[in-house]
Amino acid sequence: MARDEIIFLVEESLEEGFEARGLGYSIYSQAETLEELKTEVRDAVRCHFDEADLPRMIRLHMVKDEILAV
Repeated sequence: MARDEIIFLVEESLEEGFEARGLGYSIYSQAETLEELKTEVRDAVRCHFDEADLPRMIRLHMVKDEILAV
């Protein structure tokens, strides 16, 4: 049975670009730009699931940490 959506946690990479991890799944993608990351995440989801189990939506949850000096 297909799931409604899969959620990816997206963070800026320590080196360069972006990383995305599928919450609750062993799916990981990385890319230099957000547009490239969207393509990579779609491809990874299609590879991970069978057609019948493919989620209808992919949600990218963007996380950005900022550090402030006190």
